Amino acid sequence: MRQIAAGTHSDPFGNQVRISRETLDRWIRRYRSGGFEALVPAPRRLAARTDAQVLELAASLKRENPTRTATQVARILRTATGWAPSESTLLRHFHRLELMGPATGELPGVFGRFEAADPNELWCGDALHGPRVGDRKTYLFAFIDDHSRLLAGYRFGFAEDTVRLAAALRPALAAHGVPGSVYVDNGSAFCDAWLLRACAKLGVRLVHSQPGRPQGRGKIERFFRTVREQFLVEVTDTSTEDLAAAGVDHATALLELNRLFVAWVETEYHRRTHTETGQSPLDRWEAGWDRLGRTPAMPTADDLTEAFLWSEYRVVTKTATVSLHANTYQVDAALVGRKVELVFSPFDLETVEVRYRDKSFGKALPHSISRHTHPKAKPETPELEPPAATGIDYLALTAAAHHEQLRRDERIGYHALYGQDSEIAGQLSLDDLAPSGDADHDGEVSA
Repeated sequence: MRQIAAGTHSDPFGNQVRISRETLDRWIRRYRSGGFEALVPAPRRLAARTDAQVLELAASLKRENPTRTATQVARILRTATGWAPSESTLLRHFHRLELMGPATGELPGVFGRFEAADPNELWCGDALHGPRVGDRKTYLFAFIDDHSRLLAGYRFGFAEDTVRLAAALRPALAAHGVPGSVYVDNGSAFCDAWLLRACAKLGVRLVHSQPGRPQGRGKIERFFRTVREQFLVEVTDTSTEDLAAAGVDHATALLELNRLFVAWVETEYHRRTHTETGQSPLDRWEAGWDRLGRTPAMPTADDLTEAFLWSEYRVVTKTATVSLHANTYQVDAALVGRKVELVFSPFDLETVEVRYRDKSFGKALPHSISRHTHPKAKPETPELEPPAATGIDYLALTAAAHHEQLRRDERIGYHALYGQDSEIAGQLSLDDLAPSGDADHDGEVSA
C-alpha cells in the first residue's frame, strides 16, 4: 500500500495524480463493507433553499386539484402568502413527489400501434405549412394510405380551405379508388359541410380525431417530417421581387412547386423502402391488392362530379323564388313553402339544380345574379399587386398652390391696414366724433 501511495497514477482524464494512504485505506474499508457499489460516489445533494413549509403548501395545493399548473400554484401562493418560489422550483418539487402527469385516479392512456390490414381501408389526411411563394404562404394537403404509406392525394395551395382540400382529394379518389374511412383532424376545412356531403355520397366514413389526442395521425405526421427534411429543405422562400425578376406570376410559381413535389413523391418517396414496413409504399400498395385478388373500388366520373358539388337548403318564397348568396332564382311553383336543396358548383352560381326529397325539379331560372361564384371559392390567382407610386404629394401641392395664391392675391391685406398709431388709416378719431358747430340739424357730422 505504501508503494502504491508513493507512486503516481493516471486518472480517468489522463492526468497524473497521487493518492494518499488515508484515501486508499478508506476505499478498502468501503469495498469490504459494500462491494464495488460502495465505491461509486453518491450524487451531490444540495440543501433546499426554499422554505419546507412553502413547498409542502404548494404540494397540498397540487394534490387538492391535480389540474393546477405550477404557474397557477405560484399565483395562489403569492396571493395567500405574499411570496412564491419560482415555477421551475415548483416543477422540480412536483416531479420529486410524482405529482406531475394524469390527474389522481386517472390512468395514463396507452396507445397500441395500429396499422390497417389492407390498402384503402383507411386514409389519413392533414395539412402542412409550406414555403412562401412570392411572399404568400402555401399549404400542403395530403392523404396517406395507412396500410401501405402510399401518398394517395396531395397538392400545395395558397389557402388552407375547402377548395384546396378538394383539389387534393378529388384526384386521389380518381386515381386510387374510394377508401373505407378517412381520418382527419378538426380543422375548419376538414369540418366543412362539403366534405361531409362528399364522403356521404361516396360511402366513405369520415372520422375526426378527438381534440388534444393526435396519436392516430402519427403516420401522416411522420410523412410531413420526411417532407420537411427531404423536400422543403431544398425549397427556398421567394418574394414578389424574385418572381418579377424571373418573369413568372404567383400561379405559375405554385404550379412549379406542385410539379417538383409530384416528381419527388413518385420517384423518391413511393419507391424508397420504408423503414417500418420493409417495403416501398408503391410495392406494398400493389402487393396488398394482389393478396386481396381484386382492384380498388373506382368511382365513376358521374359519382365524382356529384360528390364534389356543394348544396344548401332554402325555403321557397310565396313568389316561387329562392335566394342564394345575394342571387335570386325562380323555381317550380309547386315548391312554394317547401324546403328545397340547391345543388351547385361553387365556381358557377348561375347553374343551380333544385331538389326536393332527393327528386330533381330541374334547373333554377336565374332571376337576379350579382355573385357568380361561392364566397369560399377563391381560385389560385395572385393577389393584386400594389399600384406603382406616382411620386405625387397631393397635400404638398395644395399647400404650394395656397402659398402662391396668397402671394398673387391683390385683395386688401388686413395686416397692412393698421398704422403706427394702431389706428386704421382713414378711420375717424374720437375727436372727430365730438359735437361741433358744423353739425346739421339732424345730428349728422359734416364731412
